[in-house]
Amino acid sequence: MRRFILVLAAAAGLTTPALAQGTIRVGVGTTLNQLDPAKTTIGDEYIYVHLVFNGLTRIDRDLTVKPDLAVSWTASEDLKTWTFKLRDGVKFHHGKSFEAEDVLATMNRILDQATGSRARANLTMIEKIEAPDPMTVRFTLNIPYAGFPDIFGERQLRILAKDRVDVVSREPVGTGPFVFKSWAPGDRLEMAKNPSYFEQGLPKLDAVTMRIIPEAAARLAALESGAIDILWNLPYEAVDKFKNHPNVRADGVATATWDGVILNNERPPFNDVRVRQALAATINKDDLVQLALFGQGEPTHSPIPPSHPYFNKTLGFKKPDIARAKKLMSESGHPNGFDVTMQVPQEREQRVRLGVAVRDMARAAGIRINVERVPFASYAAQVAGKAPMYVDGYFARPTIDTAVYPFYHSSGSWNRQLWLYTNKRVDEILDTARKTNEEDKRKLLFDDFQKLVDETMPSLIAYAAAHVNGVRKEVEGFRSTPMQWLELKEVTLKR
Repeated sequence: MRRFILVLAAAAGLTTPALAQGTIRVGVGTTLNQLDPAKTTIGDEYIYVHLVFNGLTRIDRDLTVKPDLAVSWTASEDLKTWTFKLRDGVKFHHGKSFEAEDVLATMNRILDQATGSRARANLTMIEKIEAPDPMTVRFTLNIPYAGFPDIFGERQLRILAKDRVDVVSREPVGTGPFVFKSWAPGDRLEMAKNPSYFEQGLPKLDAVTMRIIPEAAARLAALESGAIDILWNLPYEAVDKFKNHPNVRADGVATATWDGVILNNERPPFNDVRVRQALAATINKDDLVQLALFGQGEPTHSPIPPSHPYFNKTLGFKKPDIARAKKLMSESGHPNGFDVTMQVPQEREQRVRLGVAVRDMARAAGIRINVERVPFASYAAQVAGKAPMYVDGYFARPTIDTAVYPFYHSSGSWNRQLWLYTNKRVDEILDTARKTNEEDKRKLLFDDFQKLVDETMPSLIAYAAAHVNGVRKEVEGFRSTPMQWLELKEVTLKR
């Protein structure tokens, strides 16, 4: 098993002059497409969401579920009724008091299909939402669901003010540690300290600036020069550079975040399972980890990472079998192979490397792949759910159910956006797992799920990747999180 980067300590060195005392500058690579938490879909957006908004629950660094806007919760014996007691004294950034009606407005909006939130699939078990009093919310479910509180740590399920829902996409108002100030698309997003934040003494910073720097080399130069204080998602190829750097350290953690080659199961040639299996038979996932991540990850079969207790260790990872791949290609009507274009996001270099590595491996079976670089901002409109083959990746989810159900159930929102996969047995397993409270039974169900995914190969999930940030030595109290958002409440700057 590979070792993930945990913390690479920085050596002492010279400080840089302060540009804005108390303001931390974070460098990201992609402009935000969306300020509405319910509609966010990319990691750069999730950073902003986590800083400006709160959920009913939160996911801690150890991936345990903790209170946030809800201070406690209880369930009925049949696990179909969940009652949440809300935190008293919380104010939204515009001064309104937080109460149950805000939760109802937020959740009903997400449940409304017209909103277009990908998080809707995580809430489909909700039959009714009520507010018995201003500080209590009761959810009635149509199935028993033991992990229901965990769902609310999801990025898109952040609570909005009832009276500001209609303007959230241009004037976002939350309850989080930082207040939205301004947004210049393609340049920067400015946030200021929330002086009325409900966690006493936090945040410690005066402000946060997210700088949009598309070029990886420019982001690294900005980190080294002190133009930014944190580089989110430090390129893996740069990790070694900062092992003994005088001013910058690499800070990282293992995650359930994954990259993969997305195959459209409804379009030729990948609508034939034998073609998908042939591609799989050419792949060495250990090599993919080295080539794409420089060793900072582990192979996996699905979004369930090797670090999770539900990971099916009995499956193992097969070595390439080119003879089998060619046999499957012939049986599928492609004895001489075929040509196909695979799109890769040009700003996501690790995914470009993954695409190139898969291209080179697949060639042995006659799968001739043309790698086409496409701006990541164009993926949603031009590539996702449309192209027969492309490289993409997704962040760790707060529960196993939210990590797989929306992606593999035939009704799943992410499934319809990605590989368009349909398997009745997988649907049955995922529906049953949602209703199952016993851990040993859930483990067996997810073991079977991983076997089926490995056999039917909806798409190629390559690995679970580590998350590494570049951090200036002036930044104190910062630690990376497995969910890959930035925890900045307790961070201070020493300039």
